[in-house]
Formats: sequence, structure tokens, C-alpha cells
Amino acid sequence: MPLSAAPLSSAQPAAPQAFPVDAVRAKFPALTRAQPFIYFDNAAGAQAPQGVLDAVAGHLLDVNVQRGGRYPKSVEVDRVIDRARERVALWLNAGSPSEVAFGMNATSFMRLVSLAIGQTLTPDRNEIIVTDMDHHADISTWQELEKTGARISWWRMRDDFRLHVEDLIPLLSARTRLVACTVVSHALGSRVDVAAVAGAAHAVGAEVFLDSVHFGPHAPIDVQAWDCDYLVCSGYKAFAPHMGFLWGKYEVLDRLPTFREEFIPDVPPHKIEAGTFIYENVAGMAAAVDYFEELGGALDPSAPTPRARIVAAMEGIETYERALSVAMLEALSSAGAVIYGVADPAAAHRRVPTFCFNLPGVDPAVVATRMAQADIGIRDGHMYAPRLMDRLELAMDKGAVRASLVHYNDAAEIARFSEALRRIARSGAGTA
Repeated sequence: MPLSAAPLSSAQPAAPQAFPVDAVRAKFPALTRAQPFIYFDNAAGAQAPQGVLDAVAGHLLDVNVQRGGRYPKSVEVDRVIDRARERVALWLNAGSPSEVAFGMNATSFMRLVSLAIGQTLTPDRNEIIVTDMDHHADISTWQELEKTGARISWWRMRDDFRLHVEDLIPLLSARTRLVACTVVSHALGSRVDVAAVAGAAHAVGAEVFLDSVHFGPHAPIDVQAWDCDYLVCSGYKAFAPHMGFLWGKYEVLDRLPTFREEFIPDVPPHKIEAGTFIYENVAGMAAAVDYFEELGGALDPSAPTPRARIVAAMEGIETYERALSVAMLEALSSAGAVIYGVADPAAAHRRVPTFCFNLPGVDPAVVATRMAQADIGIRDGHMYAPRLMDRLELAMDKGAVRASLVHYNDAAEIARFSEALRRIARSGAGTA
């Protein structure tokens, strides 16, 4: 194992509060329909609550037309999109709904922003900092700018499987144009102190681009507290359909050079939204935020505002998932797994319940296949992170195993996973 977990803080994770997991699970029809199958591959796409399914179906049934017309159904599409901007802005704690642009996915928005920033590079400010822990989408899109004069610097993960801001600071200078990093590792589950990243980057006049795709379902997002400049997210991990959105500070988006047809207003968010996106999926994203608000109201009936209820939901999810993380770490350890990521249960606050691991002597593909035979869905492979695989000294054609949980998973599912994993470990070596 090339990286070893360094001694971590002895601070204990917050005691889990009562979380209505049974009531939560009842809102997700897929969980019942799939029984006895267990969804432990949520990092590749989470399930949708009934309200999201109703919103998507309702849009297709009642207002499946193009926006911008004068007839009532078209006017309703405009209203659906406007409401979705308001709901997503509330979820992010954005300053204005106009800071939210909808599109196909986070990757396409990464490329849109990178192409725009490529036009703003100057010889004295052309450095872009990326990390070796990120999804390759948030690396390769910036590396492409080397063709137009960008210089790429690497903020490297430490042997404790975390990015430390004190390692970023020496990389920053007056030449730094942008720092691009994730909010939490989609493979390892390691969280990043993105507010500290923004503070350090802004001190030298640089901007910050955050990939929040994997963070979305796990804890509160607050773009104002984080003080980032751009953030991308997708619906498919946050209990919504496949769609993506870009948030940016209004003044940053306003000056961003983008492609647009001449009849499209040259202001955010319209200048960012090239072409028609999938309106029914945007309606589903709004309904996912409604779900969070409803959950927050149940967890904290005294929460006075929609944003307060959303925060209550995300904080409740964060606390409950911390308990899931502790249970999963114990399950992995009991099977003798090599854990790539924060492995100390006392440091569960530094991760989300996404676990990258291997069983000694057993191919990742064999582990995933045998888990599938036990009706448990997990994933194996390189996790779209070749730089990370290189750091872990894992071959791209083998990679690792990933189990990824969200707040509708429960202790009984972890117990089944643990039993199956120990059984696979006892069975000895195996290759795909």
C-alpha cells in the first residue's frame, strides 16, 4: 500500500441524532421495487424520491413544449425554469437565481468555463492549479489550456489521503489565474476545506472553481460562506434526474466570454445556456430541493425559513451519514480491506460515506461481481481518476472497489455488506 493513513485528530464525530431513515426510505420507490437488492453505488447515481418522479412525469404529461411562447403551456415552462433557478439558488445559498445556469452535466460546464478562461489568460497570469485527487474531468479540461499558454501546477494529496491548504499556499502567486478542486473526493470520500482554499486563492487575486458533484447529497452547500467563484453540480447524485448546473458569482459570469447566438441576451444566466436543455429534468431538480426542505421541516419543525429547513435537512443527513461511515469503516476493517481514504472512525467528520478499498489477493472485479451475486451493487475500476490511481499505485485496468452510501442506506444494509465482504475475503485469491 503506497499511502498510509497518518495519525489523525482524536476528536470524536458528533453523536448521531435520531434520523427517520425508515420514513426516508419509504419516499424512494426504487428501494422497495429492487428488494432485496442494495444500492451501494450511489456515487454513480442515486435514486429519486416520489416527488421528483412526479415532477418529471407531470412536466412530460402536461407542459412538454418549448418555452418562450405566449400560450399557457409554454408560459408554464418558463415558470418551471424560473422556479427551478430559485430552488437551486436557495439550496446553494446563492445571491441570486440569475447566478444559476442549467445544462446537460457538470463536465460540459467545466469545459465551457475553461474555454472562456482560456481567452482571458495573460503571460503574467496564466497558471492554473489542479489536484491529483480529482475526477479527471476537473483536470483534463484545464490541461487542454496548455495549448493556449496555460501553465498547470499540481496541488498534491498527502499520504493521509487528504488535500491540505498549507500545501496549496506555496503554489500560489501573482501568476495564478485559477485553482480548480473538488469539494469532496468522488473516489476516496475525503473532504476539502474549500473556504480556506478560496481565502488563499483570493489573497493572490486568483479565482476558485469547485466541483461539487459528489458533495451535493451529503452536507450543506453555501457558496457565499465558501466564497468560491464558480461551482458545478449535477442532479443525478442528489436524488434528481441527469442534468447539470453551473453557479457563479454574478459579476464573474457577467464578464466571462462565452459563445451565444446573437439574439440571446448577453447576461447571466442566458449567456451561459447554449441551446435547449432538458426541462423535465430541471423540474425534477427543483423537486429534489423540495424534498430536502420537506425533510428539514421534519427534522427541525422550528426552522423558520425555506433555507433554514434545507440546512436542517443537510445537517441531519451529514450527521446520520457520519454514523454510516463509522459502521462501514468497521465493516471494511473486519474483512481485512485496504482502505484508501480516511480510515480512522474518530475522523469520520473528514469524509463522506464513499469508500475506496481492495481486498488483498482478490481482484476488484471479482469483489464487485461476487457482491452483485449477493444482490449488493458496488463498483470497481479506475473511478475516472488516473492521477489518483497512479498515486495509489493501482493499475488503471484493475483499480479499486468503491462502495458509496447516502442517507437512505441503513445499518441493516451495512450488516449484509459486511457479511458478504468477509465471505469474499475468506474465499481467498481470485482474478477476473
